[in-house]
Amino acid sequence: MQLDAKTTRPTGRAALFTIAAVGAVVDLAAKVLAERNLLDGPVDLGPLQLRLLHNEGVAFSLGSSLPAWVVTVVTALITLGVALYAHRTAPTTPRWGRVALALVLGGAVGNLVDRAFDGAVTDYFHTGWFATFNVADVLISAGAVLLVLVTLLTPEPKPDPEPEPEPGSTPEPEPAER
Repeated sequence: MQLDAKTTRPTGRAALFTIAAVGAVVDLAAKVLAERNLLDGPVDLGPLQLRLLHNEGVAFSLGSSLPAWVVTVVTALITLGVALYAHRTAPTTPRWGRVALALVLGGAVGNLVDRAFDGAVTDYFHTGWFATFNVADVLISAGAVLLVLVTLLTPEPKPDPEPEPEPGSTPEPEPAER
């Protein structure tokens, strides 16, 4: 367990990256199941349909006309940036903020790994009124919403009060105004 030097409490990095890893594994497992079980056509579940699609772009198929390697490299750089930001800020981020970052990172890693194999992301949740999506997209969206909520609902830290003078010392006089 890593400790933060200032507060001697866990920094939360291990939990953050564990949650992200679990999210990525769940997403990748769901994609394997979709690839194996939806080849014969969609499965109707009422308001939701399971339908196998491959998205060569990013959200809403943006960038699908770009070469696959460009989309993969840009996605990898963004995912790396999120990972570095999460690692750097984990010690000072509130618990739910770390959970939010873990969800975003887990979804990003899941989609990146999927894209790295064939240049496309496997999507399978279809509503008919919204873009087809996957577990990784749900993780990223839920993490982003949670991060906004944490940011809005977390009070600003109060500045440290002035240190008390040591006993027996005389405080320095304030400079005179001219």
